[in-house]
Amino acid sequence: MISPGFRLLSHFLLLLIFLSSQLPCLTAAACNADDEAGLLTFKSGVTADPSGILESWKQGSDCCSWNGVGCDGDNKRVTTLSLIGQPDKPNSFLSGILSPSLSKLSFLNGIYLQNLQNITGPFPTDIIFSLPKLQFVYIENSKLSGRLPANIGNLTQLGAFSVAGNRFSGPIPTSIAQLTQLTQLNLGGNLFTGTIPNGIQRLKSLTLLGLDSNRLTGPIPDIFSSLTDLRILRLSHNKLSGKIPASISALAPNLIYLELGHNALMGPIPDFLGKFRTLDTLDLSWNRLSGTVPKSFGNLTKIFNLDLSHNLLVDPFPEMKVKGIESLDLSYNKFHLGKIPTWVTSSSIIYSLKLAGCGIKMKLDDWKPSETYFYDYIDLSDNQISGSPVGLLNRTEYLVGFWASGNQIKFNMESLKFPQTLKYLDLSRNLVFGKLTDAISGLKGLNVSQTTYAVQFQPTTSPSTRSPGTTASAVLRYLLVQVKSK
Repeated sequence: MISPGFRLLSHFLLLLIFLSSQLPCLTAAACNADDEAGLLTFKSGVTADPSGILESWKQGSDCCSWNGVGCDGDNKRVTTLSLIGQPDKPNSFLSGILSPSLSKLSFLNGIYLQNLQNITGPFPTDIIFSLPKLQFVYIENSKLSGRLPANIGNLTQLGAFSVAGNRFSGPIPTSIAQLTQLTQLNLGGNLFTGTIPNGIQRLKSLTLLGLDSNRLTGPIPDIFSSLTDLRILRLSHNKLSGKIPASISALAPNLIYLELGHNALMGPIPDFLGKFRTLDTLDLSWNRLSGTVPKSFGNLTKIFNLDLSHNLLVDPFPEMKVKGIESLDLSYNKFHLGKIPTWVTSSSIIYSLKLAGCGIKMKLDDWKPSETYFYDYIDLSDNQISGSPVGLLNRTEYLVGFWASGNQIKFNMESLKFPQTLKYLDLSRNLVFGKLTDAISGLKGLNVSQTTYAVQFQPTTSPSTRSPGTTASAVLRYLLVQVKSK
């Protein structure tokens, strides 16, 4: 006979089992109904999600546990939406539109939709202007298009705004000057036209200003005296003209990245740039800058990346006191360096060296860099270099490209190792000779044209065992490639 006490215990255990089975429902109830509805409607506007970014978004489950969704710990309201694709994985993207339903997320503080690649439509005005708590907007690297709203300056609560890597066009709205709380403004990688608004000088809290890779014209405005907190200034790849403005000198205490390359800037390089003691990267390439490089550049002891290529700069080049350069490009100016500078040769961390057309007269066998292990790119084209590169190239481990066209280099191709990483090799207009083997099959570009001696192809494997793409005709196609990309 079952005792009453045992029955009571059994009923209690059954109640516990029932409650535990209902626990997911109880947890799900913690997700606000408006938040859940807004997110699920957004998901319904997504037409392709091959990598399953939104796979965990299922009705009836706790939306605070969904991928990319962050909630306030106390109120269980959605405060952040962070969906980030991975550019190195082709299937990591979303296709579709940004549904206005996201405006239901009334507690949303930050929206981070980055590298999703295939999100289309206009600027999501219905969403961004309907969220009173929104402070951080990063909608980057997708396919949004059209113009930014003229009244974007009404979003005065924003602390960061980035729509980099989309297809927005038209002028940058002048009202953007009203976003005085911004610490980051990134409009790079779009199709913006017109001039840089002078009103940006009112954004005194900016640490990052990115307007690169657009179609902006006119001079760089002299507006930087009030932007002394800037760490990163990117204006490259536009159609900007005139001189480098004097007010940029005000950025010396804090600026780390200064990128003005690929414009139409003229005049001398300002001496004040030598006072940027914290500068890591300086890109002034592909402009029309003239005169000498200031001696004050010797003070740039912390610089790692320096690109002055494709200008009209003349000798003498100053002696740098940098502790270790990582990337240097002085190509195609009017320099007569004579030799590769000692401060370059002594760098143990350099990975990219480009000194094409720099008036170098030396025997390559005599160049003894302190470290070759990290070299990815070497470009010594159009100099007066003799000797053989074999000793140098056979000591590299990760070399991707070597360009040395237009010199007097003489060596036997059969003595050259081809590391698996090597993709581009240009030895044209030299004294190269010997036989090429199947080892070149990993290259994307090979140029041995206009060599004084014949270079022949001799396969080292039989046709039955040779890898695909290493036939004589395939190798011939390699030989015809003119290696221009660097």
